[in-house]
Amino acid sequence: MAVSMAAAAGRLRRAIRRSPPWGSPSRRPFSSEPPPAQATIVRDAFLNFFRDRHGHRLVPSASVRPRGDPSLLFVNAGMNQFKPIFLGTVNPRSEMAGFRRVANSQKCVRAGGRHSDLEDVGRDLSHHTFFEMLGNWAFGGEYFKEEACSMAWELLTQVYGIPQDRLWVSYFGGDPKAGLDPDLESRDIWLRLGVPASHVLSFGPQENFWEMGDTGPCGPCTEIHYDLAGRVGAPQLVELWNLVFIQHNREADGSLQPLPQRHVDTGMGLERLVAVLQGARSTYDTDLFSPLLSAIHQGCRAPPYLGRVGAADEGRTDMAYRVVADHIRTLSVCIADGVYPGMSGAPLVLRRILRRAVRFSTEVLRAPPGFLGSLVPIVVETLITNLVSEDEAAFLASLQRGRRIIDRTLRRLGPSELFPAEVAWSLSLSGNLGLPLDLLELMLEEKGVQLDSAGLARLAQEEAQHGSRQAEPIQEQGLQLNVHALGELQRRGVPPTDDSPKYSYSLRPSGGYEFSTCEAQVLQLYAEDGTAVASVGKGQRCGLLLDKTNFYAEQGGQASDRGYLVRVGQEDVLFPVARAQVCGGFILHEAVAPEGLKVGDQVQLHVDEAWRLGCMEKHTATHLLSWALRQALGPGTEQRGSCLSPEHLRFDVATQAPLTPEQLRAVEGTVQDAVGQDEPVYMEDVALACTARVPGLRSLDEVYPDPVRVVSVGVPVARALDPGSRAALQTSVELCCGTHLLRTGAIGDLVIVAERQLTKGTTRLLAVTGEQAQQAREVGQSLAQEVEAATERLSRGSQDVVAAQRLSKDMGRLIDAVDTAVMPQWQRRELQAALKVLQRRANTAVRKLELGQATQKTQELLQRHSQGPLIVDTVAAESLSVLVKVVRQLCERVPGTSVLLLSPQPLGRVLCACQVTQSATPAFTAEAWALAVCSHMGGKAWGSQVVAQGTGTTADLEAALSTARAYALDQL
Repeated sequence: MAVSMAAAAGRLRRAIRRSPPWGSPSRRPFSSEPPPAQATIVRDAFLNFFRDRHGHRLVPSASVRPRGDPSLLFVNAGMNQFKPIFLGTVNPRSEMAGFRRVANSQKCVRAGGRHSDLEDVGRDLSHHTFFEMLGNWAFGGEYFKEEACSMAWELLTQVYGIPQDRLWVSYFGGDPKAGLDPDLESRDIWLRLGVPASHVLSFGPQENFWEMGDTGPCGPCTEIHYDLAGRVGAPQLVELWNLVFIQHNREADGSLQPLPQRHVDTGMGLERLVAVLQGARSTYDTDLFSPLLSAIHQGCRAPPYLGRVGAADEGRTDMAYRVVADHIRTLSVCIADGVYPGMSGAPLVLRRILRRAVRFSTEVLRAPPGFLGSLVPIVVETLITNLVSEDEAAFLASLQRGRRIIDRTLRRLGPSELFPAEVAWSLSLSGNLGLPLDLLELMLEEKGVQLDSAGLARLAQEEAQHGSRQAEPIQEQGLQLNVHALGELQRRGVPPTDDSPKYSYSLRPSGGYEFSTCEAQVLQLYAEDGTAVASVGKGQRCGLLLDKTNFYAEQGGQASDRGYLVRVGQEDVLFPVARAQVCGGFILHEAVAPEGLKVGDQVQLHVDEAWRLGCMEKHTATHLLSWALRQALGPGTEQRGSCLSPEHLRFDVATQAPLTPEQLRAVEGTVQDAVGQDEPVYMEDVALACTARVPGLRSLDEVYPDPVRVVSVGVPVARALDPGSRAALQTSVELCCGTHLLRTGAIGDLVIVAERQLTKGTTRLLAVTGEQAQQAREVGQSLAQEVEAATERLSRGSQDVVAAQRLSKDMGRLIDAVDTAVMPQWQRRELQAALKVLQRRANTAVRKLELGQATQKTQELLQRHSQGPLIVDTVAAESLSVLVKVVRQLCERVPGTSVLLLSPQPLGRVLCACQVTQSATPAFTAEAWALAVCSHMGGKAWGSQVVAQGTGTTADLEAALSTARAYALDQL
């Protein structure tokens, strides 16, 4: 019995080690009764199982671009983002430090580097460069082998309904050389769960011992395999799920030591699981790939996909199908995550993938140009359906509400009246509706109604002017409450506006922000001239004073919120709110009334969510920038002012000297670190006295309210204000009434794109964040590559004047591009310094070549002309500079001679240069001589009494030469 079991185990080991035999004739689904589960349902079932049944926290997939891990080209496993926990380097102030049991579906790319499947994709039915890894983790001993195995078995057999007799498991059989005993604990757990002993196999370290690298955390793993054969013939096993028990650490000397804390790290490929549950021949036959394969067939002139491999795949047609389908998924996901085809590292690998896909699609599948791009929507549909559905549902509600507002407005219009611009503008600017203007115009066109385009243009101009003003120091503008209005409010006992609802927002599980609305009462209305009124009419610009508001009023450098309000009970009439101003503790909302409004009305306020979020991103980025500047320049660095809106971030800082490129780069790096760690942002109102004598707490030279709001990045406010903790010296802690992000990660990135000395001792910095920052970095990288290419061209040298002049001009254009581009300022300064040297070298090379050419031309002319008082001739010259040098050399070689040379150019253009001997002036001047000749050619001239040059156009050079000789002889 032992012999037969050993022989069977040996055969099974060989089966497991082979590539999964997808497509074998014995491939059988485990059940034909239930309909195959869609991939999205399979994914959701996994996540819901661990969240709802076993209390796991769901964390989003990390980007496929690794953050802070230079050892990886791409994220290639679910555990990558948790490496700081395994390595013990997790920031104790980070959210990750609190992770105990989590689950997710991680986007993974295995192409390039140590773990690459790129060359295998297409050759078989199982390899992919992009896949999703389903995983669950337990950190710090939250649970271990017993629970991990039980959960996995429960999910596969009870939730997914996979028959138990189709599942096999393997465990670590020990390694005597390393002094490791067999993992009998895992074996016994599987046996207790009901796995037959014949389905429990042991393997050595190559198969069942997982290591992160040459050193670091490691441990035995147990794998769950699925039998494709379905009890027909010999088992054909494919790995389904790997459960890793991290309990050792591989030391630098190769020895293994027990870890102080144990972890569970599991991973199961979504594509393979879906293939099993759908009874598919391979992963390429699931609903994750079938829409792509169908689209490839429809868009190419190739026969349909048949799933063949090897010699049976004539012309490698099916291989090409698999390559293109796999690669377009990888390309789409990587580009969406900010990895673009390029020349080094991960971008270079992506470039290889793109070119491989192009080659297979065009040469094998005979696809038309532009075909690959047409597949991207299919990828989006199959991978990002949930996100699209959420946005679709949200916008559908906005569209329906917008339609009701349009219909209501149309009912009030006369037969030939234009649709009001104010209503259209409010529909487009509202953060909750956000109807694109072109879509709005189309909806009106369907109704046979025209939009007030002139009014819309006026509003757009006003908005542009307001936006441009945001880049300048904020000044009081618009409606204001004067001292009399404020005195009247105080006399009446009207309390200051309660604006605490402006801080009422939260993070959704999906990562987006949810902003609460605010119901308020109209306490007072003001006409445009500031007069208090009891009511306002249709179309009137007015100021509203409410008992409370969720709008942020313009102050502290942060731009005002904008949005709209509606009357309670009449939600289809929007009152656009352009801005909110604070006046003596009262918040005045500037609005345009589409209908009448009166004191006492109950209203509901909605902030423009996109605008608010943009302000929050910039404000939190401003705090990080201030902190980073203090880190780079010293703790005594002082802020002199700031101004921010969704489009701008301007920061004035006291400096003794301009920032160096190294300092600018260091500042950006500090901000990037805080953003990359996605640290929480804590905000709390505290007694002003509690903020006194806190080392590192930053405040401006302002009068602060009591209580005062404290904003702390990464550290709870109470700990930040504890003088003994000194936490405020290690992170950004400021007194601030602004609105901020709840986590720093939403900033995305920060790039300082400009700096200038505002006054002596004050530097003004301009910065961009998010996508704009990423674009700025890409522009900088592109220009750096151009400078590198120009350096290479210059190093090769040239014996051709035209090529050298072209290079010099290219240098000039490159200098202009670097001077004006939106790019990292540190990089601009470095490139400017490099280009200054290159331009000097290029100009020197041009001068040398021009002098050499001029010497040659001079020698040729001297052979044609005897010595005399006058030389007038033509000569071939590539530029006016060369022509002037020839004239100068002739005069030096033949003293006392006056010279005028013409050089014909393409399209009839003629260059002219001349020099008059000093003894002939002032009666005979070079400027007059050149002017006479160039005027004859319909051109112009310039210069001095001795030297001049010009241009003109003529087809009769002899006539021009005759004019030159005649003028000179007449003057001489």
